[in-house]
Order: sequence, then structure tokens, then C-alpha cells
Amino acid sequence: MLATQPMPAQAWSGEGHRIIGILAADMLDPEAKAAVADLLSDETDPTLGGVASWADEVRPEDAWKHTSPWHYVNIRDGECHYAPARDCANGDCVIAAINAQLKVLSDKQQPRQARIEALKFVVHFIGDVHQPLHASGRADRGGNDYQINFRDGSENGEGTNLHGIWDYRILASHEEDAQRYANELATEGFAHNARDRLPGNHAAQWAEESCRIVEQPGLYPKGHVIDSNYLDQWRPLAQQRLREAAVRLAEALNKAL
Repeated sequence: MLATQPMPAQAWSGEGHRIIGILAADMLDPEAKAAVADLLSDETDPTLGGVASWADEVRPEDAWKHTSPWHYVNIRDGECHYAPARDCANGDCVIAAINAQLKVLSDKQQPRQARIEALKFVVHFIGDVHQPLHASGRADRGGNDYQINFRDGSENGEGTNLHGIWDYRILASHEEDAQRYANELATEGFAHNARDRLPGNHAAQWAEESCRIVEQPGLYPKGHVIDSNYLDQWRPLAQQRLREAAVRLAEALNKAL
């Protein structure tokens, strides 16, 4: 059954998405912060971090199954140059979804419920597009078909795939609590001063960045066997993408709201 699915259930795992939301909330201007609080007032956890995984949670439901392609994009030219007609037919990719949902969110004439859902989609999809394997040019379903044996100290290791390594294990092997992890990343000085020097201001460019990361030597490990050294090697880049997603999410919400 899993082999028939276009992409996995989550990107960055729930905690990774929550980290992005926590960091972004601290960079909202007062008007955007008030608008977010209003739109999320009826949520169980009325914060950006609290709704960051909603798009994954509803995707299996019949009413939302059509949103599954909105979580990723396959850039097919081999050089990470996005072409909408080729890579995003009918607007069914994460790039088009970000742009479409931001348009709904910014339009105060839209029904309140539509704007609430748009906000929750934007929080999630900007996180998705910064997970490198959600914007890959390779024909392996974002690393889901690239099998990995993770040598975790057990006799035979653990079977997984490359997407799972990037979704969860790289971050969780360092810190599993989202709030503590976000605090750590924020204290490194990036989140509060990066806006003026962070390149890229639209979803297509963010996806092309992710695609180019996928092609960096060693991200696809030769031999399909890794250990904790792989996690340590690539964790700084994963953390960088979390920070970039947070800054760009905050910028997008400040503009839309």
C-alpha cells in the first residue's frame, strides 16, 4: 500500500514543523500577530506551532485527499530549474499551493473559515518546501524508495529510507522537544537578524534551493548504509533550513496579514 502513495505522511515530522512555527511567531509584526491570534482563536493550540501539522493530519480524510500533491514538487529538468507547466500541472504542487493559499489568506473578503485553513496550509507548506527531499528531481518519491540501513548499534541495524532519515531522525537524534530545540536555534542569532541577508522571496526559489541541496555530494549515501556520523554531518544544514523556513514564513505572514 505504501508503494502506491506519492509522498510520505509528513515532512520534518510534527516536531520539525512545530519548531518552524515557534520561531516564525517571534518574528511577526504586531498587526500580523493580532491577525494570527484572531484566526486561530478557536484552535486547541492557537499558535503557529500548534497548527503546523494540521495539513498532514487532515490529508487522509476524503475531503482533503486532493491536497496530497500540494506537499511537494518534482523538478524534472535535471538542473533544478522549476517550470510550472512541466512540474506543477493544474497547480498541484507545493509551490502553487503556497502562492494560492497566501492569496486567500491576504484577502479579507474571503470567508473566515477559508482564511483559517489558508493560514494553516501556509504554515505547513512553507515548512515542506524547505525540506530538501520535498523538492527533488530524482525519480524515487523524494527518497522514499532509497532504502537505508541505519547502523544504530544493533546487530543488523535498522531498515528505513532516506526520506525518513531527513523527516525525523536527523532532528530527533539531537533534541526531540520542539520548544527547547526552537529556543536553541533562536539563541544562535539567526532568527532575529536574518531577514535583511536571507536570499529568496518566493516559493519557486525556495524549492530550487531544496532541489540543489539534494544533489550535494553525500546526501544520498553510497552503499545505502549510514550511522550517527551521517546525522551529525547533515544536521547543521537541516537546522539551517528550519531557520530559513521560519524567517520566510514570518515574512510571508507579515505581508499577507
